[in-house]
Amino acid sequence: AVRFVAQLGFTITPDTAAAITEMTDRIAIVSAERVRDELVKLLLSEHPHEGVEALVDSGIADVVFPEIPALQLEIDEHHRHKDVFEHSLIVLDRAMALETGPDGPVPAPDLTLRLAALVHDIGKPKTRRFESGGKVSFHHHDIVGAKMTRKRLKALRFDHRLIEDVSDLVALHLRFHGYVDEPWTDAAVRRYVKDAGSLYERLNRLTRADATTQNKHKAYVFSHAMDEMEARVDELKKK
Repeated sequence: AVRFVAQLGFTITPDTAAAITEMTDRIAIVSAERVRDELVKLLLSEHPHEGVEALVDSGIADVVFPEIPALQLEIDEHHRHKDVFEHSLIVLDRAMALETGPDGPVPAPDLTLRLAALVHDIGKPKTRRFESGGKVSFHHHDIVGAKMTRKRLKALRFDHRLIEDVSDLVALHLRFHGYVDEPWTDAAVRRYVKDAGSLYERLNRLTRADATTQNKHKAYVFSHAMDEMEARVDELKKK
């Protein structure tokens, strides 16, 4: 049902929604491989945002991917979104918009990028700390989130390559932020490209998608810095 929401733009009728909610525990008898296949179809569809919302609203996500509904309990550190769950869905939408045509570096639909966008912040619930002055911190949520991602995707029987790629993207998704504060040396730029490896194009798209600030100046500074860094990478490759 939730896959049809994502694939076909369907709306689940109230009586069907009630039946699903009453029977969510029954999903536990379905094999992990079957659950995985349905999630893949949902994420590769036209409307994965709506599909994930339906997955959470139905209660099914509590059983098959509890790290996602757990994001609803958290407040995003930028206070621009009502919770990290909503922020993650916005990042998913933005990442999809950055996918390319068949001849581009990240052809649409890209499961690795979409999964990484959805789960990039799942480490926040475990790392949330309340600081002085009413601030909230999520130190090392990238590293914690990468470990959680690896564990969940293994449980869902995803293949090894995809598990490692998505986990690496989660671990690296904050890496570029240091460049915005102070442009890197050429050696640091090379190190970024080396550490990203085959995920370089996806990592840059995930990083851009994650910059959801409503402050136009901050958004411009971030985008300009990413453009500059990518141009430097091209120049270094030529050299």
